[in-house]
Amino acid sequence: MKVVGLFAGIGGIEEGLHRAGHSTSLLCEIDSAACAVLENHFQGVKLHQDIRTLKKLPPDTELVAGGFPCQDLSQAGQTRGIDGKNSGLVSEVFRLLRNHDVPYVLLENVSFMLSLGAGHAMRFVTDQLEQLGYRWAYRVIDSRAFGLPQRRQRLFFVASRICEPFEILMTGSSEPQETEDWSGKACGFYWTEGVRGLGWAVDALPTLKGGSTVGIASPPAIWMPDGRIVTPDIRDAERMQGFAVDWTLAAENVVRKGFRWKLIGNAVSVPAVEWVGRRFVEGPRPVDLRVRTFEPTKKWPHAAFGGPRQRPLGVEISKWPVANRRVSLTEFMQFEPKLLSLKATMGFVSRLRSGNLQFPAEFLAALERHGEAMRGQLELASVA
Repeated sequence: MKVVGLFAGIGGIEEGLHRAGHSTSLLCEIDSAACAVLENHFQGVKLHQDIRTLKKLPPDTELVAGGFPCQDLSQAGQTRGIDGKNSGLVSEVFRLLRNHDVPYVLLENVSFMLSLGAGHAMRFVTDQLEQLGYRWAYRVIDSRAFGLPQRRQRLFFVASRICEPFEILMTGSSEPQETEDWSGKACGFYWTEGVRGLGWAVDALPTLKGGSTVGIASPPAIWMPDGRIVTPDIRDAERMQGFAVDWTLAAENVVRKGFRWKLIGNAVSVPAVEWVGRRFVEGPRPVDLRVRTFEPTKKWPHAAFGGPRQRPLGVEISKWPVANRRVSLTEFMQFEPKLLSLKATMGFVSRLRSGNLQFPAEFLAALERHGEAMRGQLELASVA
């Protein structure tokens, strides 16, 4: 299909759709650093910067796709909801669809949207789609299903005027490959947290984020099996989103290197979109669904479908549409990680001690040993 990519970011949705055989005719992205990345990888594709000034879509558009801003919807943000200044920009998508006969829509956002505002955000999006004559389906999909060692659960919407979207999105339901046994495995966590949460992930990284509670976009940390506390190389972070190494390098022509973490954290995992894109190619197929009713004024289920003049139904289905083989987190990393600094380590330890979070006692001991080792290195360096 001919795709228009709105809120394109660094092109995760578009790259995934390209790998599935689709092509992009127009991109829209306002961030200058992200635009530098798009211009590098999607040469020849027209790039418009502000969706608010985009008057029309190309006449042959078959799919409008976009990961609309999540700052107002995510737990890492201020949870202002769908009416927030950033996430409210999804209304611009509906404005464009109102004036064009586009058969398919693909939207992506954070799964926290399901519970925010007692379902208000979900009701807004589905109501808008239905007013435009679309049937819709959504499903939360975990990036680990595609062999990526990152626990990233994102909400994918598919809407259509010509088919039942659940016959595209609700295929495949695999058993999650998860374990709580951390012994001998690398464990990811947010070193910027420690009071309200850890983001604890066994043999994986927690969700890469475009921001944090300390106000900076930064990598998560990893407790390695050998006891070290490290942060991954940015090139491995790109790979954990399914991009090629140095996909975001062109951004350094516009911003400092550290900003690349924000770009990666805000991106959409490429293999997840590729899976959806291949479902479009295969077309609708009969599916046997376990459905249930739910109350739209409360938290929504992790998968559901509906349409004009139809009560939405929840679907009992796995967040893992496939279960691709994946290597361990330590095997996945190709580049030497960086030791977490003494300041970052001790700040995290202090927050951890002041809270009441549950974690292995060995974890705190490892953090303290790492802090002592880093202090020793600083003392040696000062003597030298």
